[in-house]
Amino acid sequence: MTPRQRIVALTVACALFMQTLDSSVLGTALPAIGRDFDLDPVRLHLAMTSYLIALAIFMPMSGWIADRYGTRNVLRVAIVVFVGASVGCGYSTSILELVLMRIVQGLGGAMMVPVARLALLRAVPKSSLVQAMTWVSVPALLGPVVGPPLGGFLVTYASWPWIFWINVPIGLIGILLATIFFENLRAPDIAKFDRIGFVLSATAVGGILFGLELAPRSGTATLPGYGLLAIGIISALLYARHARRHQAPIIDLSLLKISTFRVSIFAGSLFRIGIGAIPFLLPLMLQQAYGRSALSSGLITFSAAAGAIAMKFVAPRALATAGFRKTLTWNAAIAGVSIAIVAAFSDTTPAFVMLLVLFVGGFFRSLQFTALNAIGFADLDDAQMSRATGFSAMVQQLSLSIGVSIGALILQVLPYLRSEQTAAESDYSIAFLCVGALVATSALAFARLEADAGQAVSGHAATVGGVNRPPSDPRT
Repeated sequence: MTPRQRIVALTVACALFMQTLDSSVLGTALPAIGRDFDLDPVRLHLAMTSYLIALAIFMPMSGWIADRYGTRNVLRVAIVVFVGASVGCGYSTSILELVLMRIVQGLGGAMMVPVARLALLRAVPKSSLVQAMTWVSVPALLGPVVGPPLGGFLVTYASWPWIFWINVPIGLIGILLATIFFENLRAPDIAKFDRIGFVLSATAVGGILFGLELAPRSGTATLPGYGLLAIGIISALLYARHARRHQAPIIDLSLLKISTFRVSIFAGSLFRIGIGAIPFLLPLMLQQAYGRSALSSGLITFSAAAGAIAMKFVAPRALATAGFRKTLTWNAAIAGVSIAIVAAFSDTTPAFVMLLVLFVGGFFRSLQFTALNAIGFADLDDAQMSRATGFSAMVQQLSLSIGVSIGALILQVLPYLRSEQTAAESDYSIAFLCVGALVATSALAFARLEADAGQAVSGHAATVGGVNRPPSDPRT
């Protein structure tokens, strides 16, 4: 990679840093926000899912907007929207205000990260893609490392609004770097924006996810929840029909014909659903079930991100040695087991044991994310990159949102079955067992990859009879 490509990667990392910092800080602060709003912190999962849903709704249009107005221009505007909404989140006085501001923040994030990643993909050759992803991921992973202890400190010694206001200086740095080092890349020929597709896809995503939020509840929210689910499913079917007929659909389903991209979407989603529940479940378990302070919780949960950073330095070598199929398959199983082990924690578990388990789990989860991000774009040409970026990013956020919803649902249903109001320590154990099993199950899907899948990106040489063969060799 050239020095300029590294700076572009670090600028992308700045955008990712803001997003990951925001997500990791919020989980630590949920109990404090719940006390201020006089709500059960479990119900505040809406503050997390509303942001993720907004990301999923608006991300598919990010590629078209970047092609139309230029990557640099769109990125700078997106950062301004994200930072402005962050300030609004800090001034929120109710759950409704917070959710609305998080939706606006999601609009900014939907343009910010995919466009920044698209600029990187266009600036870096495929042979350097894994290395570029490492440069992006390491600074971005500082967000989850710094976020929990910083959030715990701010909640304990200041107030929870500061967890949002710290995005302001980071955003200003991102705007400056983008202005200096980013080219304002535009596509020479841009298809007409797929308005019908956007409406159908947005209705499908919003209807299904908000329906899943409301349908499991008792009382008056149940019927609208099922109604939203029905509308979402119908809209999804209509969109699938629309996408087959449109020349340039906003979500190009034809990309799923590419096996490496298809696996990154379906198997990757199963993996991410399980992972998405952890930032929600872990801080709540430590604070609500074990009675730890926000600062103590943050000083424990950050270890998973520290393990993730450690893995980034060996990820390219691991992929070159084992290839994508073996890495993704075995790593998914190991990651699932590491999550299930958390179910054995209790309020008497020594902190160093928790730190070690979370560090190891973060280590292997990080390798999986690096591999997924790389293999998803391994067999795409330049013309497919912008469509694939929005598609992939949308599915990622959908998966994380579903993960948070599943975690919250478990913590609501189990106490309800016992006629209790709050989740017990055993409920958190069951939740971690469930999400761990979900993550481990994704290994079955990764095992179906071809042995030489993504070979040009990983540098791994598949063999036939012990002899290295080029990627063009038709033998299986």
